[in-house]
Amino acid sequence: MEGISSVTSRIADIQARIASLSPAPVVRVAVPTTASSTSATAGLTGANGVTGGTFAATLAGAVATGATTGATTGTPSTTHLRRADGVPLELAAHGNGRVPASALQTIGRGKHAMWSPAAQAFGRLEAAAARDGVTFGVTDSYRSYDQQVDLARRKGLYSQGGLAARPGTSEHGWGLSLDLDLDGRALTWMRANAARFGFTENVPRESWHWTFTS
Repeated sequence: MEGISSVTSRIADIQARIASLSPAPVVRVAVPTTASSTSATAGLTGANGVTGGTFAATLAGAVATGATTGATTGTPSTTHLRRADGVPLELAAHGNGRVPASALQTIGRGKHAMWSPAAQAFGRLEAAAARDGVTFGVTDSYRSYDQQVDLARRKGLYSQGGLAARPGTSEHGWGLSLDLDLDGRALTWMRANAARFGFTENVPRESWHWTFTS
């Protein structure tokens, strides 16, 4: 009996040593990407010696979408979030054709402008095309509501065989679309490469119309 007791004690000792060497279980933590999340975890130390504040910051930095625009306000960014119809939430509150200048950015072609993320993506697209020896013009970009009304009057509604969307529904009214002046080579390049930069040829009968959908 004494021998069995000794063996049992030895086994218990070995198990305790193994347990002390095992890594701590992984815990999935939902950390809101706000200023409060950092203060709430400040001073806490994990099993690996990383402080709670650093740990929370690391998690927050790994979030691809929904990151905060202002850590001091705790307001989530909606830059990469869209409604079911593809309209960025950042723009939806303003209304089609009523996007403020602060949300737009010129694209380096006269007064042509787009929603800022779209304008930046177009800049990258244009640079890539230039490296391949391809150039194209821009004939239209963001359209205010009044401009949409005027275009519908002059060119007719698309639904009736014309070229204009019903005022208040145009993708141009969100600053998402461009009309490009494309020759055959440029059109071929766009169809092969535009998707890499988030642009889609999405209107039948209009090979010049390209929309930022990323």
